[in-house]
Amino acid sequence: MTCWYEGPLAAFDTETTGVDVETDRIVSAAVVVQDAAGTRPRVSRWLVNPGVPVPAGATAVHGLTDEHLQRNGRWPAPVMFEIAEVLAEQAVAGRPLVVMNAPFDLTLLDRELRRHRASSLDRWLDTSPLLVLDPRVLDKHLDRYRKGRRTLTDLCAHYGVELEGAHDAAADAQAALDVVRALGRRFAARLERLAPAELHNLQTVWHAAQARGLQAWFARSGQEELVDPAWPLRPDLPAAA
Repeated sequence: MTCWYEGPLAAFDTETTGVDVETDRIVSAAVVVQDAAGTRPRVSRWLVNPGVPVPAGATAVHGLTDEHLQRNGRWPAPVMFEIAEVLAEQAVAGRPLVVMNAPFDLTLLDRELRRHRASSLDRWLDTSPLLVLDPRVLDKHLDRYRKGRRTLTDLCAHYGVELEGAHDAAADAQAALDVVRALGRRFAARLERLAPAELHNLQTVWHAAQARGLQAWFARSGQEELVDPAWPLRPDLPAAA
């Protein structure tokens, strides 16, 4: 029997105006679908005119300028509808969705749906929930004592995954998917008996534990940072509507 990490997977990634899920906006997004390891992926891409200025710092990361987005991007409302529709299709198909740092991208999409569609991501997934695989959570749990950073670039280097065009949504989504496949192979003895639905539930617990550990570290360091333990989607806030 083919293990889940060799079989059908999808991946989702966004590029944004910043890192605040409550106020920042999506400027590009991509969904990559791959039927099996090594097969040609199907890629859906979206470019969004967010309707707000893109800070220079964000442009420096992903290269998308106000001028380019205003000229080539689409209005957010139909794009958010299409993205949610594609993610719902993955859920109905039972295809696991890889999302690097899922609480960021999925929460940001949820807030955009609330902002532009008077909807929410949960409404799209009320009959078939997503099965999320977060390489960041998986790696931190399975190799918890390894030192060093765990950005997507770092995980690609560690697991021998090629990342071309970092901070392009499609390239990052494909790289995250490849990292999950590589991670699955490396920790096969611990993962192959677990179904994606079981892994989804376990990651909820693992992420919460990781958040508590990070919160304790901030406290010892005298920093007032707050770490949200929710995964893969943060609770909605009235200010996000």
